[in-house]
Amino acid sequence: MSDAVDAIIGQWTAERPDLAEAIWPVEVLARVQRMAMVLSKEVKTFSVEHGLEMGEFDVLTTLRRSGPPYALTAGAFLKAAMVTSGAITNRIDKMETKGLVERVRDGSDRRTVKIRLTDKGLALTDQLMDDHLANYARIAKALTPEDCAQVADGLRKLLEAHGDTSIT
Repeated sequence: MSDAVDAIIGQWTAERPDLAEAIWPVEVLARVQRMAMVLSKEVKTFSVEHGLEMGEFDVLTTLRRSGPPYALTAGAFLKAAMVTSGAITNRIDKMETKGLVERVRDGSDRRTVKIRLTDKGLALTDQLMDDHLANYARIAKALTPEDCAQVADGLRKLLEAHGDTSIT
């Protein structure tokens, strides 16, 4: 079996045989890159089908998994979402308009504003998680759970090596 990355590697080794020993990282990293594009397209489709923009589901699930009272500061989102503060503000503004989240001031420090799931946002998130996991299972269906564990271990090592070790 062969994929686009195999073709790319074959072309490079034919054109530049001197690179054959150095091209090994492409085996994984080019596939991660291409899979990221596939996954991005799939997640965008899933989000649109459920009336959300791509990053909104991420905000909902980040808040939901944080536990009661399902609230985080904007700064916590910056670490989790790896986007700019302007992008977070934009996203939260739109979600607030939809009634999915609300901004609340911290009782002990009025300068601190937290983003909190509304009852509507909580219900939607819980409703969508089953669909989300089924969608991920469909995307990963070519792999066994053991394959997934092996790939996850390798990617974890790469992420740790590049400092992506915590979202809090």
